[in-house]
Amino acid sequence: MEAFYTLPEMKAEIIGDGCHVPKQVIAMARRFKGTENICLITDAMRAAGTDVAESYLGEVLPENRVIIEAGVAKLPDRSFYAGSIATMDRVFKNAVLNVGLSIEDTSAMMSKTPANIVGAGAYKGVLDIGYDADFLVIDENMEVEKVYVRGDCKK
Repeated sequence: MEAFYTLPEMKAEIIGDGCHVPKQVIAMARRFKGTENICLITDAMRAAGTDVAESYLGEVLPENRVIIEAGVAKLPDRSFYAGSIATMDRVFKNAVLNVGLSIEDTSAMMSKTPANIVGAGAYKGVLDIGYDADFLVIDENMEVEKVYVRGDCKK
């Protein structure tokens, strides 16, 4: 973490599921590095968005079994997290409601910043003329109402 704060060119992906990284660390990273250097991600594995009690990391083999508890995948002995089961809407809600980030900053860290990092910033990541028009509509409770991909409603 110290290198991230001291090297201006360094970018970070922060698992924003509300389990992996404390909200204070996310807020501090935003404050010191700005939205252009932070991507909020899920680190999701195959159980993401489900209500299963166990799953697998990688190939379905006994040694790859994980348990799902309190919104995160864990090793069966509960010694370590094994991955997140969060979807991006959960990351968004966590950032706004629990961390206290603005909707604008959160949106940038989940769209504009990743698009710029992977070289797609000329056509993805913002809602503007000439961009792909990938966006979603949320209600007052931050629940996803509609999803648009290249301007076409998918939900």
